[in-house]
Amino acid sequence: MTSTLQPPIREYDPLSISPVAFWGATAEEREETFRQLREQRPISWHPPLEGALMPPENDGVWVCTTHDLIAEVSKHPELFCSGQGFQFEEVPDDILEAAGSFLGMDAPRHGALRKLVSAAFTPKQVAKIHDQIKRQASTIVDDLLTTTEGDFVTQVSKRLPMWTIYEMMGLDDEDKRNEAAHHADGMVSWADEDVAAGREPGEVLNDALVNLLMLGMELAAERRENPRNDLMTNLVNAEVDGTKLTDEEIGSFFVLLSVAGNDTTRNTISLTQRAFQQFPEQRSYLLGDFDGRIGTAIEEFVRFVSPVMSFRRTATQETVLGGQTIAAGEWVAMIYSSGNRDAKVFDRPDVFDLSRNPNPHQGFGGGGPHFCMGNFVAKMQLREIFDQLLHRAPTLHLGEPTYLTGNFVRAVKSMPYSL
Repeated sequence: MTSTLQPPIREYDPLSISPVAFWGATAEEREETFRQLREQRPISWHPPLEGALMPPENDGVWVCTTHDLIAEVSKHPELFCSGQGFQFEEVPDDILEAAGSFLGMDAPRHGALRKLVSAAFTPKQVAKIHDQIKRQASTIVDDLLTTTEGDFVTQVSKRLPMWTIYEMMGLDDEDKRNEAAHHADGMVSWADEDVAAGREPGEVLNDALVNLLMLGMELAAERRENPRNDLMTNLVNAEVDGTKLTDEEIGSFFVLLSVAGNDTTRNTISLTQRAFQQFPEQRSYLLGDFDGRIGTAIEEFVRFVSPVMSFRRTATQETVLGGQTIAAGEWVAMIYSSGNRDAKVFDRPDVFDLSRNPNPHQGFGGGGPHFCMGNFVAKMQLREIFDQLLHRAPTLHLGEPTYLTGNFVRAVKSMPYSL
């Protein structure tokens, strides 16, 4: 809808979320700022975020911190589009197309491509994926129990999603799996000094993107010649209304799956295991009836951790949101980690409560057409890895995590463990 209300406010909010230092603080410190914004200014205007790869053309970004505003933006793609970018970055169109797959698309192309990809997840393929995950989780904990100490991220959290994603895609070569996982890290942590290893951020991002695209397109071409019982073969053959995916579209989806499938589940595993240590009574509660309670518990894993902290949209026209006039072309950010702590929606939001039900968290997006289509795979992984960890590694103890600084994914770089 359009508006003739007062012109947009252009004073930056005094509680700025723009500095790199803000995103380098702890989640608890950030939450205190978000809490004040939720209560006093649910939508607020902020300077462009520091540390961007390219200077944005806009002079600021609207930030939504409440559950209801995040949902409103998510469910109205005609007003708040994804096709001009979904992160706090000014990204060239060709990179957005290659890296974002349908995350960076709007209707009607978004729906058509999503429908094609969904067609590849046949019931038989989903059952096979679940069997793979169960075997992988068991093997990972077998290996964990042969050690006395190490890095939990390397030993457990990172292994499962990487193994799951690339085995279900049919990427058998272990060296190529490790290469793909390395480049997936580069896609979300190009500004991190350890990942960059002396390279410029733009070089890290470009190298990661090009290499993932090539891996995906090469695998697609191979499966056209030599089909097998894997997801890549299904993607190559998927057809809806006479249309098939191109190699470029499959390569872009491979990038999306590598990044979204690796980082989100990896960090949910790490931070949920840490939450069990902080709230030991919840471990006892879940073990009291694991099969009966794990489904509800997983929703709380995702809410409490909020592995994806933010997405952004672009206003397609002048509109009103939360009482503020948003001009066409302005950026609107959705802070999922804030929406998942909204006390108007969640009782005792800072408490890890596995009995929380209902649990309308926004960890898979705030609803609407971009709701995470891979959530069922993530839930399988979380169910199976915590079945193994909680039952078989009762003495597992974690040290303090080291975090990646960034505004997109709440990423744990490393976290020591002992048994």
